[in-house]
Amino acid sequence: MTVDLTYLAWSAALCIVMWMPHVTARALAWGPSVAAGYPDDPPAVAKWITLAAKAHANMVENLPAFAALVLVAHVGGMANETTALGATLFFWGKLAHAVVHSLGIPWIRTGAFLVAWIGMVMIFLRIIGWM
Repeated sequence: MTVDLTYLAWSAALCIVMWMPHVTARALAWGPSVAAGYPDDPPAVAKWITLAAKAHANMVENLPAFAALVLVAHVGGMANETTALGATLFFWGKLAHAVVHSLGIPWIRTGAFLVAWIGMVMIFLRIIGWM
């Protein structure tokens, strides 16, 4: 399996588990019956719980575009060192983003997001023949 596809699989795995901390924390803070429902006025939770949910939402938004780029590069026979580096940057950038976003560190969070975004741009530029 290529580096690109490996990091796509790991990125999907990261997305699959990113909901666990904030959902578990809400269940512990609110009780399972409130957490399982859709409360109109949910009880307050620690800031990190809200931030972890936002980090997960960001991953959910970015993963489809990343997957499409990796798959187009792979199917089109364009996967190479550039796309491998782009996929590597995406995964590690999103992992760092999840951690620092949950911790509420704004500038590092933005930097980690940009690392992942640059990874996607690299793959796109390879697909259109600019890299």
